[in-house]
Amino acid sequence: MASLKSCFRHSVASVALRSYVAEFISTFLFVFAAVGATMASGKMTADAGRDSSSLVVIAVASAFSLSVAVYISANVSGGHVNPAVTFGMAVGGHISIPMAIFYWIAQMLGSVMACLLLKTTTVAQQVPLHPIPQEMTGFGASILEGVMTFSLVYTVYASADPRRGAMGTIGPLAIGLIAGANILASGPFTGGSMNPACSFATAVIGGSFKNQAVYWVGPLIGAAIAGILYDNVVFPTQVPDSLRGISDGVGV
Repeated sequence: MASLKSCFRHSVASVALRSYVAEFISTFLFVFAAVGATMASGKMTADAGRDSSSLVVIAVASAFSLSVAVYISANVSGGHVNPAVTFGMAVGGHISIPMAIFYWIAQMLGSVMACLLLKTTTVAQQVPLHPIPQEMTGFGASILEGVMTFSLVYTVYASADPRRGAMGTIGPLAIGLIAGANILASGPFTGGSMNPACSFATAVIGGSFKNQAVYWVGPLIGAAIAGILYDNVVFPTQVPDSLRGISDGVGV
């Protein structure tokens, strides 16, 4: 009970409050750019859903905006910008449960505000939902989202690992690049979300929660597996003596 109270007090401290503001701002900027690029592509292309150049535009915009969003908040909140990343960090014990909940609230508020601003300023444009083709099942879409989010969160873990040195600019760039690559790989199938807050915001403003579970279940499971695998199997805190020579030889 004392530990729970301590975690809660820590989650409402001034440092924690700054983290929530940082997550709100970063998530707002990322979703504004990513969803805005999708809306702009639809505006300029008659059939954006079948135009490969539109997919490239969305992937590039998402990669750049996510890299920037992570970079500007990394030293304050860790640069999660995604409830799945926060969940993966919570599973790995890098953030307390109360703080993770507040992170989620900040991220979802930032996402909703970004989509609401896009909706009100563009007037005639609809906020695009993350589509699933009729031939796909929700289970298959969840698997795709889970695998993509696994790769994203695994990259976040590797980039933010203090044993590799300071994150610098390479870490956020790597995170943005894997997100962009995943969108290129799965955009026509699931929309390449990897971010429950973004999917939630488009559903709220777009007015449809169809297949919403796909964008929560898959990413959260993928994020949890990534955190557990990185911290306990691939790069554990305590490296066994038998493996110490191998790990010392890796250029990190």
